[in-house]
Amino acid sequence: MLNGTVVSKQRFPSPNPHVLLHIVEYMVDGLRVKGLLAEPVANGRYDGFLYLRGGIKSVGMVRVGRIVQFASEGFVVMAPFYRGNQGGEGNEDFAGEDRYDALSALGVLEQHSKVDKDNIHVFGFSRGGVMALLVAELSDTVRSLVLWGGVTDMVLTYNERKDLRRMMKRVIGGSPNKVPEAYKWRTPLYEVDQISCPVLLIHGVHDENVSVQHAYKLEEKLKKLNHTYEAWYFEGFTHYFPPRENRRIVHSLTSWMKKHSSLSQV
Repeated sequence: MLNGTVVSKQRFPSPNPHVLLHIVEYMVDGLRVKGLLAEPVANGRYDGFLYLRGGIKSVGMVRVGRIVQFASEGFVVMAPFYRGNQGGEGNEDFAGEDRYDALSALGVLEQHSKVDKDNIHVFGFSRGGVMALLVAELSDTVRSLVLWGGVTDMVLTYNERKDLRRMMKRVIGGSPNKVPEAYKWRTPLYEVDQISCPVLLIHGVHDENVSVQHAYKLEEKLKKLNHTYEAWYFEGFTHYFPPRENRRIVHSLTSWMKKHSSLSQV
């Protein structure tokens, strides 16, 4: 079966009567990978929203409330769990082969009856930032790209996060000194010129999980390429924003996405 083909769909309880939730199982290179799909109940055509989570395994797992929050802004949202999670087949990588889980989830949205396939946006939080960049580099159909506290450089992550080094060496095959090419392959900064859509960077200046240097590095590349982008830096905020600010920024970033929708440019 083709990548992105949905092979099963199971209804999941939704906390919002206006948003329908399903656990979907879809194909990725012969593996059955799972994810959460959210769609507005009302009939119509909506922009697609690929939500790429942070963390690894159970840490940073997709949260229902977050996905519903984005769907409530008028999107059909697909959030892959990544291979090896929540009963999905395979073993989770760390911005490696699992990039195809994200890319194939884009295909799930493209095939959805309520999605305008010309208007699919990609969002990455934390580790999801590197995944989102990889998707935008591999696909020329992405309408806009948003990174919130997003990783952009895997060597920088290794150097900053001593608590992740053991996991990264196990999953990636060693340290950046031992397997530099493996880290380079997982670092999308080298192929930013392959991105064809507008980019929005959102980052707390005092983020200790993913330092603001990740955003600065990407911004420097985008500037050199004269790429269309915006950067929203928040002084005093860390990796997690206060709930009230969080809600405000969700509304602002989804409005930014819709501004870059082809429908708004007609």
